[in-house]
Amino acid sequence: MKRNTRTLATVLLAAFLLTSLPTRADEAESYGETFGRKLTTGLANITTSSLEIPKNIILTNNQSNVIYGFIGGTFKGLLNMGGRIGVGVLDLVSAPIPTQPVVYPLYVWDNFNAETTYGKAFRPSN
Repeated sequence: MKRNTRTLATVLLAAFLLTSLPTRADEAESYGETFGRKLTTGLANITTSSLEIPKNIILTNNQSNVIYGFIGGTFKGLLNMGGRIGVGVLDLVSAPIPTQPVVYPLYVWDNFNAETTYGKAFRPSN
């Protein structure tokens, strides 16, 4: 059992590292790259969605006061956490369909100072 967990963790870490490598901006993403991106972002958004709570507490606190930052940031973080889980499940289920990302920033940790926004679902990739 311990070996299976260690193997799974190694595979997930390798997938995250491979998808975080810089891509060539002048070339379109291939079908395999889109499929892999959707799988890894889906898993990452589901597993790290709880980071939305401290992220939103910090962002709201920086925009207002400590009390509103904690209370409002917690509620906003819970909403964005639910949104990230939903987008993650959507990415996992629809991985074979090449579409553009729905959530920005793509990962919670990509730009910790940016508000989480959601775009249109199922926009086809170019």
